[in-house]
Amino acid sequence: MTTPFMPKPEHDQDATSAVTSTDSSIAQDSRAPSPTRRRLLTGLGAGAGALAMNWANAREAGAGKQVTDAPQAHLDQTQRYPFFGVRQQGVTTPRPASGMVVAFDVLSTDRADLERLFRTLTERIAFLTQGGKTPETDPKFPPPDSGILGPVIAPDGLTVTVAVGASLFDERFGLAAKKPVRLSRMRGFPNDALDEKLCHGDLLLQFCANTPDTNIHALRDIVKNTPDLLMLRWKQEGTVPPTPAQAKGEVSSARNLLGFRDGSANPDVNDAALMNRIVWVQPSQADTNGAAEPAWAANGTYQAVRIIRNFVERWDRTPLQEQETIIGRRKASGAPLDGKKESDVPNYARDPKGTATPLDAHIRLANDRTREASGHLLLRRPFNYSNGIAPNGQLEMGLLFIAFQSDLDKGFVAVQTKLNGEPLEEYLKPIGGGYFFVLPGATSRADYLGRAMLSA
Repeated sequence: MTTPFMPKPEHDQDATSAVTSTDSSIAQDSRAPSPTRRRLLTGLGAGAGALAMNWANAREAGAGKQVTDAPQAHLDQTQRYPFFGVRQQGVTTPRPASGMVVAFDVLSTDRADLERLFRTLTERIAFLTQGGKTPETDPKFPPPDSGILGPVIAPDGLTVTVAVGASLFDERFGLAAKKPVRLSRMRGFPNDALDEKLCHGDLLLQFCANTPDTNIHALRDIVKNTPDLLMLRWKQEGTVPPTPAQAKGEVSSARNLLGFRDGSANPDVNDAALMNRIVWVQPSQADTNGAAEPAWAANGTYQAVRIIRNFVERWDRTPLQEQETIIGRRKASGAPLDGKKESDVPNYARDPKGTATPLDAHIRLANDRTREASGHLLLRRPFNYSNGIAPNGQLEMGLLFIAFQSDLDKGFVAVQTKLNGEPLEEYLKPIGGGYFFVLPGATSRADYLGRAMLSA
């Protein structure tokens, strides 16, 4: 079991560490299932509705402790984050040890079904993230819960974040005019080798918790309650390693599977003004071309997800000095090449020719510390992943890259474009992911996720 990790948010942005790009085209989204399968799922959906009512009547467990941004040295399964609010959990919330993103195709055929989907998601997530006792039912029927967490569900720091893809705004639901301005299908960059089976989706759920079983339990609960509304498209799990205690005042980032600290210059989530500028869509916000976001999108955010394979065997045979010049940081300490500790800010103005930090080093390309670069900051929340062994006998592992920004083009797309052709590409290959828009939060029990979008 992975030790929980909740790093204290850090300073400015420099590394979209391993936000790499690539090249192949991406295949079309798969469409809804056959009419026969749809009728089967619709029948199952009636049972799911009754199950949801049973859940709604279950008594919730006692209140647990709120979680702060400080790392915790031990597992506390009573950790919980408020669910209701103008913004969703899982964006500026401290990153725990286990993460998972799951993309779905929506099976709903009309607006009424789509509303039922979002109401069901809201109800289930509100319960799962706060915890409580599972309802008791007639044993002659399937149990209402998988049982993998026992008869009382502990919140375990769980957050579930709901985002929508560009494909949800097609002709099915009449939402085309309500699509967020910068939301689009993820296109391949020059170094990409995107697998269509690992890309896109009408809906994306991001699960984060202290332990993997809590994420799996939440996923199975939602799948059980939405059989006629959602179909799984792709899934990727990940973890964050623990970090050792540091000297007073110092904060260290977790390491990625290349062995380097990842997120050394992430923006401070405690800076509300900064988060409003770079993460959260604001009322009447206009994009880089002056087009205004729809009013309902305020307090949402764009989410870029990339499954980035690391060629770890090749990397492990690369000299340390070369690794450090490719990244632009010391491997042991995380310090920039012209600094002494991880929190030091590289001074590129004193190094115009790249003598200390090469001009094509990853951190310098991602953020060259100019005024223009400050407009391309994003909030990174990645996880490491390991998927066993590839067909060629190599390890299949890498980075589940996740980033949030108020403008997708100014954030991830701009930074990734700068990274095209960087030396690090020799050791990376993005293979999946997509662009999504995180919905504004449900403000109360009378509200539901997606209401503003559907009723705009």
